[in-house]
Amino acid sequence: MTASPSAQPFKANTLEKTGKPKLAFRPLPVPQVDVHGFWGDRADAVASATAGILYDRCVEARMLEQIDPDRPSPGVVIPFHVSDGFTARTVTTQMFWDSDWGKTIETAAYSLYRRKNPELERKIDAVIDMYEKLQQPDGYLSSWYQRIQPGLRWTNLRDCHELYCAGHLIEGAVAYYQATGKRKLLDVMCRFVDHIATVLGPQPGQKHGYCGHEEIELALVKLARVTGEQKYMELAKYFIDQRGQQPHYFDEEARARGADPKDFHFKTYEYNQSHIPVREQDKVVGHAVRAMYLYSGMADIATEYGDDTLRAALDRLWDDLTTKSLYITGGLGPSADNEGFTSDYDLPNESAYAETCAAVGLVFWASRMLGMGPNARYADMMERALYNGSISGLSLDGSLFFYENPLESRGAHNRWKWHRCPCCPPNIGRMVASIGSYFYSLADDAVAVHLYGDSTARFDISGVPVSLTQASRYPWDGAVEIALEPQAPVEFTLHLRIPAWSTGAELTVNGDPVNLNDVTSDGYAAIRRTWKKGDQVRLDLEMPIERLYANPQVRQDAGRVALSRGPLIYCVEATDNKSQLHRLTLPRTARVEAQQRPELLGGVVTLSTTAQADAGDGWQSGLYRPAPPATTQTRLTAIPYFAWDNREAGEMLVWLRDG
Repeated sequence: MTASPSAQPFKANTLEKTGKPKLAFRPLPVPQVDVHGFWGDRADAVASATAGILYDRCVEARMLEQIDPDRPSPGVVIPFHVSDGFTARTVTTQMFWDSDWGKTIETAAYSLYRRKNPELERKIDAVIDMYEKLQQPDGYLSSWYQRIQPGLRWTNLRDCHELYCAGHLIEGAVAYYQATGKRKLLDVMCRFVDHIATVLGPQPGQKHGYCGHEEIELALVKLARVTGEQKYMELAKYFIDQRGQQPHYFDEEARARGADPKDFHFKTYEYNQSHIPVREQDKVVGHAVRAMYLYSGMADIATEYGDDTLRAALDRLWDDLTTKSLYITGGLGPSADNEGFTSDYDLPNESAYAETCAAVGLVFWASRMLGMGPNARYADMMERALYNGSISGLSLDGSLFFYENPLESRGAHNRWKWHRCPCCPPNIGRMVASIGSYFYSLADDAVAVHLYGDSTARFDISGVPVSLTQASRYPWDGAVEIALEPQAPVEFTLHLRIPAWSTGAELTVNGDPVNLNDVTSDGYAAIRRTWKKGDQVRLDLEMPIERLYANPQVRQDAGRVALSRGPLIYCVEATDNKSQLHRLTLPRTARVEAQQRPELLGGVVTLSTTAQADAGDGWQSGLYRPAPPATTQTRLTAIPYFAWDNREAGEMLVWLRDG
């Protein structure tokens, strides 16, 4: 694949007035990274299947009718959620159909860059034409408030997703411009954001509001970076700074529309992380996806402005999440009631909500924390969520989806074609389609490699074009070969992540060994030198099979053990194991072996060992007896968690009984 002729060279400092530190890192845009191997296969599935499926299913759901000004309004297609406890008739998933279109456009954009598809491009162009035609003269754009509930715009930011929808359309516009060179939707969204900036802000006569469902903050940063317009960055910063300030905007807004501020389904502003100003927050609470999007926006603003007060809050929140409320898969948000967090160490397995969007959001947050400099505590978690809790939400062929990602199933949890709240399919689609942007980030005189796998990155550093190519079978093998091809000799620092799960690593440059103890900081080896054409770097990472145990505070995992290898968490499925899974015990003395299985699930490494299984003999006459069940020896086979439920339906288990 070659770079799109419309793709602009990436510059590490588009905006110069933000005061961001010199060593701030920004991700490489998708058109500057070609991905093959493991992630290439997944991106191909999205390009060949998922992107078109998303469009077709949006049409089937009647989303196209809502945005097309030349058709009669479809009215309310999805009922309001009165049955879910919302006392005011204000909330329906139909309100955020614009966000589904935005994510679908973004998925299509990066897929079109990867694989030409004139029919899909024509369809997306037509959708963009509809949005351009729908836009009002003052720049306002919302299919819900223009076509379904006209006259109510900017009256309920708490519940009704106006800014959330704008954010996803902004991201779709940026992606479509980067991947195709077409800027019609980008211009539409710039006009909309210009309008938003006149309505919302700190000035007298403006509404001092922000969105109940965070997302526009990170989108505005993307828009500022691609356009060079500082005012968009300032608006993102305003939304971050204003959140949770008193008097509380959502209270004022409710009174202005004649509603009781307490008539709120979740009864607490912790639900949308507006309970206190963001710099005072130290606990991850509320709706998991909203939290991840907020922290992503905060991290972007901390990077751009060199804001240590935001960084301090983010580190407190990071520590709270990763030490008290995160699944071993990188999934998060155990409860379906609030689609989010409950109490510390509450991590049920079978009833785990662990929404796909939340794991995707964790990837977003972790990647943005890396903007403040390479640090493996963030990159390792980004990798954990990428390889496990997020891509489990997409079938291997790209056609079916998970909304919830439990760590245990009796066989009834299966992938579905669509959902009445279809946020997850385009979210995982756009993340996979843009996976190259998570591999690398660039600063003024440094490049960081966060993820490993077959890929080629192109970037300019100190005015010199550089090509960096990785060759690796990662995540199945830990050997990584990196070739650098600068057009002229150039000095910069190459940062290479040394994952915490690797018990041993060896590094060479042009065959000469490098002492990792001398060059590693925050989990990254930093090699500074004048790089020349033909320079070769080799990193060998040991990939041990590990038994992992949960903090004893996690009641649901007491006496249980999970298996991992490299970045992958493993599970057992009924189709590979003879016994019912809850009867299995993994002895501590059992030797676990890795086996290459190119014929299985698109090619995976399985783990196998000898286990013990409770026998069912002698229990026909009752439920209980004084003697324990007999045990038999059996063979246990585990597969990567992301690949489960891609064959026949059946039981699944991550946490095994520990023997």
